[in-house]
Amino acid sequence: MMGVKPKNVGTKKLFDSPILERLTRTHIAVPTSMLVLYAVALFYWSLTNTELTWGIATLLFFSGWFVFTWVEYIAHRYVFHMATYSRLRSRIQYTIHGVHHEYPRDKDRLAMPPILSISIATMLLIVLRLVLGDYTFAFLSGFLVGYSVYLGIHYSVHAFPPPRNFLKALWINHSIHHYKDSHSVFGVSSPLWDYIYGTMSPNTKNDLPSDKII
Repeated sequence: MMGVKPKNVGTKKLFDSPILERLTRTHIAVPTSMLVLYAVALFYWSLTNTELTWGIATLLFFSGWFVFTWVEYIAHRYVFHMATYSRLRSRIQYTIHGVHHEYPRDKDRLAMPPILSISIATMLLIVLRLVLGDYTFAFLSGFLVGYSVYLGIHYSVHAFPPPRNFLKALWINHSIHHYKDSHSVFGVSSPLWDYIYGTMSPNTKNDLPSDKII
């Protein structure tokens, strides 16, 4: 991120209010558990309170998960990395994402606060219900599982050494985004949309110092 030099230790106080400051932090297990439980409840409701079959519900579930990967990419690229042409936008951008780029190893800020995640999930439920009807429950269930998986992957690439298998690519991709080029590699849980939209970095692990792999 332009003007932000990553610091591999420490944290940053965002608000003077201890309540607001506390709300910006969470243990990764809290939002992921809440989202999975929310998703299970939605899928169960889909099977027990609608006319959808197991097959259709499962198809909708994976469709929701797939759509989430696109939303993840778009949100990261255009919201989290919004243009900061005013002081207000700079403040907003730093609060929602810039602080993470400055302190990428701050484990308490690797996920959106639970109250915000659940509020967004509920708003999506209301809006999608108007558009998709009974398809909403299975679809949103998959979307929320996709979100939970994204949170788990994002936490893992910042908190643990890369594995010695094909998943290492996720660690390398996100490290490139943080340490080499914050205007590329916006996908965290999947590189698919970076390839489709042309934002996959040409850098390889050979271009990235070993101490810069998250």
